[in-house]
Amino acid sequence: MAGMQCALTLSRQGIASTIIEKQSDMGGKLRNWHVLFPTFTPADDVLSTLRHKLSSAENITIKTGCEATKISPQSVTLASGEELKCDAVVIATGFTLFDARIKEEYGYGIYDNVVTSADLEQMFNKGEVRLTSGETPRRIAILHCVGSRDEKVCQRHCSKVCCVTGVKQAIELKKLFPAADVFNFYMDIRMFGPGYEEMYREAQMNYNIHFVRGRISEVSPTINNRLQIKAEDTLTGRPLKLGVDMLVLLIGMRSNDMNATLEAESGLKCQPSGFMQPKDSFAGNVESNVEGIFYAGAVTAPKNVGESINEGTAAAMAAAEWLTKR
Repeated sequence: MAGMQCALTLSRQGIASTIIEKQSDMGGKLRNWHVLFPTFTPADDVLSTLRHKLSSAENITIKTGCEATKISPQSVTLASGEELKCDAVVIATGFTLFDARIKEEYGYGIYDNVVTSADLEQMFNKGEVRLTSGETPRRIAILHCVGSRDEKVCQRHCSKVCCVTGVKQAIELKKLFPAADVFNFYMDIRMFGPGYEEMYREAQMNYNIHFVRGRISEVSPTINNRLQIKAEDTLTGRPLKLGVDMLVLLIGMRSNDMNATLEAESGLKCQPSGFMQPKDSFAGNVESNVEGIFYAGAVTAPKNVGESINEGTAAAMAAAEWLTKR
């Protein structure tokens, strides 16, 4: 998204650009999302708008199924060996979803009906939110911060969008299954954006979604093919056991493995979290420490869709200004 918006903004400035996309299609993780918080706007509406604008824009070349292996302000080398000459580079490579299998205690990939938030989005898209038995879930638990704020897996940062995603998905589940009980297990509820707090209140008042402050410590299967979760309600200090039909793991954002390569070979800097380090967190948050290389979107930190698109515009303007000064 950030890269697409960046190319569109450069096109309006009369500057030619080439989009290098690793996948067979553009759009990143947004291609797999159902609706977006807090407005429940279909993700495909946002992506379709960007694609339509790109199709009619001038001076934009799109290369899909390509991967950059080396980057400098003057050139980008692809895995195929092709070298693309340029005057500036905007890195908008996004993030990687945390692999929930690393947290074995939650049973992902081991027990039936343990799914990730990304899996659930695809179920929403297909209109097939069902248990492996084909039945509809009657009691669902959603666990926050899987792969975020967790020193045991070296992911100390907050992924920023998990809390609001958990609330959004809980509302979607209640709309599908009004009689179901939906529980959100959280460390802290961080509803930082416009309309987010209102959605959180709506989840409680209009949909009767339950919020439990505490972490799930263990998940195990039961003889009737359900899941038993053990947790502690940290507000009351009491242990808790709960039988559920489905467990949703809200997986966080982690930095791309490619970032370490960029640091080693291109002279760029990474943060302790593995995300790229911008030149300045305030006035230069889309600039890198290497002149002529810029950042857009979640390559520097977890961000939501709107922030990523806005950074695409900001990076394009910064790159255009850089080009005029050369």
